[in-house]
Amino acid sequence: MTSPTTSSTLLSVNAGRARAADYTESASGMTGIDKRPVAGPVRIQDPGATGVGGSGVAGDTICDLRFHGGTDRAAYAFAREDMDLWERELGRELAAGSFGENLTTRGLDVNNALIGERWRIGDELVVEVTGSRIPCRTFAGFVGEKGWVKRFTLSTAGPGALLRVIEPGEVRAGDPIAVVHRPDHDITVALLHRASTVERSLLPRTLAAAEWMESGLLALARQYAGKYAGA
Repeated sequence: MTSPTTSSTLLSVNAGRARAADYTESASGMTGIDKRPVAGPVRIQDPGATGVGGSGVAGDTICDLRFHGGTDRAAYAFAREDMDLWERELGRELAAGSFGENLTTRGLDVNNALIGERWRIGDELVVEVTGSRIPCRTFAGFVGEKGWVKRFTLSTAGPGALLRVIEPGEVRAGDPIAVVHRPDHDITVALLHRASTVERSLLPRTLAAAEWMESGLLALARQYAGKYAGA
């Protein structure tokens, strides 16, 4: 690992319970997107294989394992700074967890984090960045804003980062966050998000981070790399 960089802060750990919703993509009609801050220490660990395991955050519920949860998507982090941008744009208060994030951070450059970058949170937990959040119908329905998927995708506020657990541990609000490793490539969360949504010609380039990428985005990148190779 490289030497730790300046610490930032974990503002909140958020978890959600399953509830019925008519806007969810889940076959069960249930969603756990409504995350709320959790008091006290919360354990975060590898939840098991993608498509089988749920959330890595204790007490958090994942209802649609096709697109959420599992080793590659054990937790989701979103920067408070980006939430503040959305507050101003939407004209309403957004509490921690309002975007379905498990970890609300401050002072951490979440969107310019490299795929494969590792963060130590508190004394025990080490997580690794695997990808960017792709907005879905459930997210749009929960936020309740017209054209939300397109707005979120195109916004200058970043998408937030998906995380896998390297070293499990307990965390709580107020814990410091330090970047303890950055891999040798230039594929950031923001770039991967752009490549997988509005500029797919960039997808072959993102394979420089294939070793660390979330499985769904990796499959998409490989599909497009093959398409362009055969063109």
